Amino acid sequence: MGTMHHFRLVSIPRITKNEEVVESALRTFYIPDDSLDYELQDNGQQALHSNDILNRNGTPDEKAIFKENVPEAWLLRAKPQDTEVLKVYAGWLKVGVAYISISISKNSTVDSVIKEVLTQLGRQDEDPSSFSLVEVYMGSKQVQRQGLTGQELLLYKLQEIRKISLRQMNQTRFYIVESRKQVVQVNLLLEGLPVQLSKEEYTNLLQEHLAIKSHLVTITHVYGSQGAVVVQITCFSEAERIYMLAKDTSVSNQQLTSLVIPEIMHNKLPKGGSPLLVFVNPKSGGLKGQELLYGFRKLLNPHQVFDMTNGGPLPGLHTFREVPRFRVLVCGGDGTVGWVLGVLEAIRHKLVCPEPPIGIVPLGTGNDLARILRWGAGYSGEDPHHILVSVDEAEEVQMDRWTILLDAQEVTEDGKENGFLEPPKIVQMNNYFGLGIDAELSLDFHHAREEEPGKFNSRFHNKGVYLKAGLQKLSHTRNLHKDLKLQVDKQEVELPSIEGLIFLNIPSWGSGADLWGSEGDSRYGKPRIDDGMLEVVGVTGVVHMGQVQGGMRSGIRLAQGNYVRITVTKPIPVQVDGEPWIQAPGNIIISAAGPKVTAFSYYNGANSYNFTVTKAVFSLNCKLHYRVTVLTVLFYRCF
Repeated sequence: MGTMHHFRLVSIPRITKNEEVVESALRTFYIPDDSLDYELQDNGQQALHSNDILNRNGTPDEKAIFKENVPEAWLLRAKPQDTEVLKVYAGWLKVGVAYISISISKNSTVDSVIKEVLTQLGRQDEDPSSFSLVEVYMGSKQVQRQGLTGQELLLYKLQEIRKISLRQMNQTRFYIVESRKQVVQVNLLLEGLPVQLSKEEYTNLLQEHLAIKSHLVTITHVYGSQGAVVVQITCFSEAERIYMLAKDTSVSNQQLTSLVIPEIMHNKLPKGGSPLLVFVNPKSGGLKGQELLYGFRKLLNPHQVFDMTNGGPLPGLHTFREVPRFRVLVCGGDGTVGWVLGVLEAIRHKLVCPEPPIGIVPLGTGNDLARILRWGAGYSGEDPHHILVSVDEAEEVQMDRWTILLDAQEVTEDGKENGFLEPPKIVQMNNYFGLGIDAELSLDFHHAREEEPGKFNSRFHNKGVYLKAGLQKLSHTRNLHKDLKLQVDKQEVELPSIEGLIFLNIPSWGSGADLWGSEGDSRYGKPRIDDGMLEVVGVTGVVHMGQVQGGMRSGIRLAQGNYVRITVTKPIPVQVDGEPWIQAPGNIIISAAGPKVTAFSYYNGANSYNFTVTKAVFSLNCKLHYRVTVLTVLFYRCF
């Protein structure tokens, strides 16, 4: 693939043909090309023929004798070709045409390809010199654009890219765009500012810390709850200066971040279209998150696929703020989903589509929300294109969301001299809220992950850490029923002797366990994710939790209702959707949070919708190699 850092393990029989290994490698790297166009090379750059037999140690073996040696690394290379088919994407909106396929040879130049593309698009009467061919590389952190000269040989260009990396070739597209004078207009999202300030206060901060020039820079959008603003800049050099300076600037001990934001030409979207906004957490699921980021940026418009480690959900939601209708796909664990939903809740009043339906590709450890929405227990390497088809086939369902107010009533101590009253804390809950032993185990896991984050890259390891923490709590007892009082719908609930109290919004807990249980009970209704009710369950300890995980028992059903009040008399571990902390004594109130969430529930074989492609037009001012430059109106395939 051109770099030893991007390797993949391919499972093959002990004795197999070279061509079968090539086919497996192409599938592993999501390259949908003909295997006959590729070959394997050893470290000495010697190519293997398709009928060569590989044995276990990776060497050609005419006798096909298995040898127990350490396998070597092989390079996947493209075979040199005299002709190739080049896909050229249109840089303007033309419904029904994603790209034009052009056959190129050693003599094909950029100018000749432009003429052929215009002919196939029915624009042969227009002046070819008014158009240009642009190479766009869709990397993980940025999109790089390079204009090609008229006499440049395209076949040689493709071969040079493949020599660098097949991955780079797979993430490169060519666009034909109209050459027109561009209006300088760069939009930068600045995050890390103090929250809940006015536009004037943010302007003063930027003038103080970034020395912005008021005649060139204007704040166009304020996201006070996120501590972020969008500035529009009409000078490239000023945009570059602010972009770079922000990365080295702190305000109130908070590091600023800057990100170039594209603009969707929403007025040119097809009527009824519903583009897909994709969020990927590349740190979830080991390398799988990173692979999905690459895969979706190849299949979709790269500017509609956002890396959650580069600014969080706000850049994507801001980019889609004026789209009349769109869908969201979140690739990550329950924490990533909660992050997206939290920011969406905070800024929905600024969106033309305030309630976009949300689908999930589960990459985390628990993935309880993904399980009940039928997206599975975890991503196992499916082709990204198949995921997009699944999104298109999914049906929309409603899901409750809850607000938790935690109001500490007692003065806590910070050392022996400095006492203070904790301010009220408000959090949103999607899955469940736990107090006691359940939250204590989550807290132990959280501390272990903070100490050695590099070890927490697999679900098996994560579950092993949970198991170890649970074993350490076997002799531990917590009389939770003595430390708190519970009211559900203003009715006192008498608690039995329990160590954990859990409030369920979804019927999946602790990586797929059914804590409420499936047995019928005339006292309670059947739990649903859209019934406006919480299920209240108790557990007696670690052993009980293990039995629930193993499907041997269910929890102790205590109540069902839509308004909960808890009075806590001692500091206690709590967790919301897997995020734990120690809560000071005081009151905790749980109530419904605004409108329900619209989510995608996937059921193979259920209502199937036509697999359609919606195309989007983006206008982008983009940073390239630490330079801020303009990217002309681009047109990508967009679901």
